[in-house]
Amino acid sequence: MIERAIDGSTTSPPDIPKAVTELCDALEAIDADGWYPVIDVVRPWSRHNPQITGEFARPGTIRRYLERELAALLELGATITVRPSRPARSIDDPDLLRALDENAWEMRAKKLFLFAPERMALSMERLTHYCGTPAESFQRYVLFTNYKMHVEEFRNRFPDAEGPVRPDVQMPAWHHRTPDQDGVSIVDIGVGPSNAKTVTDHIAVLRPDAMLMIGHCAGLRNHQDIGDYVVATAYLRDDRILDHALPTTIPVIPNHRLNSYLLDALDAREAHYRNGTVLTTANRNWELEIAAMEHTFEQSRAVAVDMESATIATNGFRYRIPSATLLCISDKPLHGAPKLADRARRFYDASRRAHLEITLECIDRVRREHPAGIPNADIRSPGEPLFGAPAVE
Repeated sequence: MIERAIDGSTTSPPDIPKAVTELCDALEAIDADGWYPVIDVVRPWSRHNPQITGEFARPGTIRRYLERELAALLELGATITVRPSRPARSIDDPDLLRALDENAWEMRAKKLFLFAPERMALSMERLTHYCGTPAESFQRYVLFTNYKMHVEEFRNRFPDAEGPVRPDVQMPAWHHRTPDQDGVSIVDIGVGPSNAKTVTDHIAVLRPDAMLMIGHCAGLRNHQDIGDYVVATAYLRDDRILDHALPTTIPVIPNHRLNSYLLDALDAREAHYRNGTVLTTANRNWELEIAAMEHTFEQSRAVAVDMESATIATNGFRYRIPSATLLCISDKPLHGAPKLADRARRFYDASRRAHLEITLECIDRVRREHPAGIPNADIRSPGEPLFGAPAVE
């Protein structure tokens, strides 16, 4: 059986890239032999959790993530061992379901990775099914949209982008791939929180560096016009789809750095925008219950309504992935400007390119300033390091 151990305290900095390559090659070889590989990390700086362990499935899919995190651990002086754990379960094994139950998986415990290998394997298969592209194609920055036109603009911006291998997939994805996997992926999730939850449940195992929602919304304030942008600073969760997993009493907010970069890009273009609470609802026809909704708007001081943003942000919070939201106002039902076909078409034609470009400018800045990932201590549990580790713990 393959086993490889590297002591970071005795590995010189120039030798770390080679050591990381050996570890990742060993992981993939174990996987190819039909086993779940396991990584054991001994961290001499930790008083309370000197050893943490994690099992993996299809490690080649997240190799760039593993390379970055393993290198950081070796630089801190950790000892890392890669070895076989147990035979991998077939994806059609009935016992797989029990291993997938997150209610039985202690997500707060100190561990090397948030997901069991069975969960990883299933999610990667589901991404291929729902998005029409291999899980390996996803990049470190992921955009979600509820309109095909944003995908069309993405493909115009990146004509070499890789797309679905078959027609009529439920949530088609396109990927501008780079050698370091620090390109951008976009997923057309359609309208509604159900797809937003489904796809982020599965993308979470790939450990993206950021998730951003770019979509349309209804503006709620007098001093907003159709075509203005909305940057979410908080979310009012009326999507109801993740209440069982994360109570609505738990605050969910976007990543501050992502928001600041979005605001800088908007200011540089002198674009009109407003910050504030975005209400995400599961009710596409909320206008038919206007009395109750107006009361909610007044109490929450929300500035916009959509159907996906809070769902993506909530899963970002649950799975420790920095997220943010940039919406564009397509209608104002409270002010006599409902979404009508001709008016909507003019708005779409005018807004689609700028909306995408502002978001890509934000991602370019993240790529430059945070190549090791956006600091996300605000969405980590105090006792759970995910993968990286502080010098003192």
